[in-house]
Amino acid sequence: MAEQRISYVPLEDMDDRMRAEMDRCAREGTPRPESTAVRAHVPAAFWFFADSWKALFHSGVCDHEIKELCRVYISHTVKCEYCGNQRSEQARSSLEEGQYDELLNFERSDRYDDRQKAALAYAQAIAWGPGSDEEQDALWERLHTHFSEPELVELGCAIGLTFGQQSWIRLLDIDHHQVMAGTSASMAPGFEDPEALAATKDSDDYWAKSRA
Repeated sequence: MAEQRISYVPLEDMDDRMRAEMDRCAREGTPRPESTAVRAHVPAAFWFFADSWKALFHSGVCDHEIKELCRVYISHTVKCEYCGNQRSEQARSSLEEGQYDELLNFERSDRYDDRQKAALAYAQAIAWGPGSDEEQDALWERLHTHFSEPELVELGCAIGLTFGQQSWIRLLDIDHHQVMAGTSASMAPGFEDPEALAATKDSDDYWAKSRA
């Protein structure tokens, strides 16, 4: 791992409310404590993300599993390893690990239904552009077939938030099990502790080795 670019704020420098949120991150994940400890340098940034993420990702009108697939699609497409190696505890009972493996090839995969594929196409267009006018029209027709306008607003905001944050987190060179270590909350299989994380990242089939 390269040199970390911004330090973690120590827990003892946080107020009681911020420490309670750090405890939640260690217990439930998404986000994990490391990225939250970086945001703690600016309390407004800390609470902007924590409150927005709770409202848009963990709650809201669009089903959480759809938002989780889009979150990890963004992780893989921008190659944010910190975020891509997390899984939403809230979605574990309804998503299979294999569904995370084929996100960059979602259109050709049989692991997703039409609604999930439409959402992933939305994430792809937000990240990389909608293509031609004809492609953009086709995308919106597809989205309106599967989602209400409130769902599209919430999903678009959640994707936009995670795209911006993950593009930034990728530059921070942070990793898991560095702040409030000792829990495996929200970690993907093979990343439950520092030893497992190191072994998985060293394996030839580690997802970030082959995906740009």
